[in-house]
Amino acid sequence: MKKLSVKGEWFIDDTGRYRILRGVNLGGDTKVPYPKGGTQFPTDFSDHKTVSFVNRPFPLEEADEHFTRLSRWGFNCLRLLTTWEAVEHKGPGEYDEEYLDYFTNLVKLAKKYGFYLFVDFHQDVWSRMTGGDGAPAWIFEKIGIDYTKLAKADAALVMQDKYDYSRPGIRQEENYPVMCWSQNYRYAGNAIMWTLFFAGKDFARHFNIDGKNVQDFLQDHYLNSMLEIAKRIKDEEHVLGFDSLNEPGKGFIGRAMNDRGIHGTEEDPAKPGLAWSPIDALYAAQGYSIDLPYLTLSVLKGGFVPSKTVNVNPNRVSIWMDYVDGDPFQLEGAWSLSKDGTPMIERNDFFQKVNGEAIDFDRDYMIPFIRKVAKTIQNVRADWMVFAEREAVDGLMKPEFNAELPPNTVNATHWYDIITLTFKKFWYPITIDPLSHWLVFGKKGIQNMYVRQLSRIKEASAKIRQGVPTLIGEFGIPFDLHAGKAYRKWKSGKYTPSIWKHHIRALDTMYNAMDELFLNNTLWNYTASNQNDLMVGDGWNQEDLSIFSRDQILPGREPDLYGGGGRAIEGFCRPFAEAIQGKPIEMKYSLSKSFFTLTWEVDTNTKEPTIVVLPRFVYPNGYTLETSNAQILREETGKLFVIGKETGIAKISIQAK
Repeated sequence: MKKLSVKGEWFIDDTGRYRILRGVNLGGDTKVPYPKGGTQFPTDFSDHKTVSFVNRPFPLEEADEHFTRLSRWGFNCLRLLTTWEAVEHKGPGEYDEEYLDYFTNLVKLAKKYGFYLFVDFHQDVWSRMTGGDGAPAWIFEKIGIDYTKLAKADAALVMQDKYDYSRPGIRQEENYPVMCWSQNYRYAGNAIMWTLFFAGKDFARHFNIDGKNVQDFLQDHYLNSMLEIAKRIKDEEHVLGFDSLNEPGKGFIGRAMNDRGIHGTEEDPAKPGLAWSPIDALYAAQGYSIDLPYLTLSVLKGGFVPSKTVNVNPNRVSIWMDYVDGDPFQLEGAWSLSKDGTPMIERNDFFQKVNGEAIDFDRDYMIPFIRKVAKTIQNVRADWMVFAEREAVDGLMKPEFNAELPPNTVNATHWYDIITLTFKKFWYPITIDPLSHWLVFGKKGIQNMYVRQLSRIKEASAKIRQGVPTLIGEFGIPFDLHAGKAYRKWKSGKYTPSIWKHHIRALDTMYNAMDELFLNNTLWNYTASNQNDLMVGDGWNQEDLSIFSRDQILPGREPDLYGGGGRAIEGFCRPFAEAIQGKPIEMKYSLSKSFFTLTWEVDTNTKEPTIVVLPRFVYPNGYTLETSNAQILREETGKLFVIGKETGIAKISIQAK
């Protein structure tokens, strides 16, 4: 495999060719322990020190099946997930050597199938104990939080606490609404931890653990876990680098103590669920019951608005250990309790100003942390890239980075069709643009909307260090659209692609937009354990975005064809140019016509050919070719090698037979 590096807004290989990475996240169940750590299994997390993540995303003996399938579909890159908990779940500084050996072997195997990869230390809403995944449980003990009380105190929204497992296999909107896990970023369990992680030295100055400020303690353990993996895979040329931190939270940083977020702004719109202010969250977390507004979508009002009042923490449970005198911010003077137990805000701007100066989350905390990640991994291998992420909503609403990023940065912002993701329906032929709030009509209109949204991310990349590559680290769709309608058809014996027509249309539209902008990407996701079950899905919080499921396998079928495990294959399995002998000008694929074109500016100083990926799924009966200023060198399984004849514009057109 050719070594890749960064040149302006492009990846290039060591022969000078422009490279395009089309990949997948591996995988959705890697967030949870193996074999029964998924959220479809009840747990109180008491086994958190003895769990194992070995065999996530799949046992090594199954790697050939999965890597073969992904390779035949045309993918050439993996965003390979791990978690802080997977590495350091046993206790501070105690690393799971068996897991590290497993992960290292998995990385080495990926090379044999032609995959570049970067490592993603994944998290969602901090940890499994706060409704997501990521950090180990012993962290809470160090902070002084009793993790067993988080859900009981309504300081976290946890599926294992809310879901009624006596009624499996269904959605339970009354107990655990679809996609509600993301609301945890505003709950106390998350907000406290993220504030300490990013800004403990500013907002909890006197809070030390093992001789360090809490911020340094947390970040050092996170980075040391990353370092354990980095040291083991440093000699693997196909490893491009590391993600900084998946979809980090801001905690209370930047928010007024009394701000419930009801009146959203253009850059920070109101969100569904309980409207927690920092003072609400901190007060309730100490064992007090309060009433909060609950926001739901109003199409007429164009956003989320209060629809009812909910009493939270009615049992008056405190999340703090008995020996804790107050939360870290209370002890720093942010707020206080009156003699009658009423919360008193002492400084409403406590999380907004430091030494009298207004703070900015990205400039003062997020980007310095990204630089710290880069320093950590580049001390191990200087040419490694850091795939930089920011808070998920910021990535869409205000995509520009506002401080200097390190060398070898890649903009790995995530992008989703928020309407499809939130409501598990692809609104077609009419949808709403979440940025402009205007109606959008037809497939072309939706595609243009996607191009506008993605262009903002690419334009932000152009302003980083005179330009860096963009790799959309996550995008994708739920496959349980319309309450799993496709699964019911499959179960009835209907195995034709038509059951996936909504999924195919959505994915095709997304990839068309990516092609128009020459965006690198890693699709979310491929989960080896996925099931056609509304409770299970990817094995995590009822998410179901996997392009593969065991339930889609039929006897005797090839792994990359229908019946081999794939879902909506036409939507993501498509031709593209993975290496280009010169600067790309245009790349287009028409799914309805099975017609692909690539236009590029030939660089005759580059002697290696352009490579077009041609998955056999797309071309089962072969294809016809037309070229201009280009010569076909050879055809190999799933790939076409083309060389430009002379300086100027070259073009190749490929039509499926």
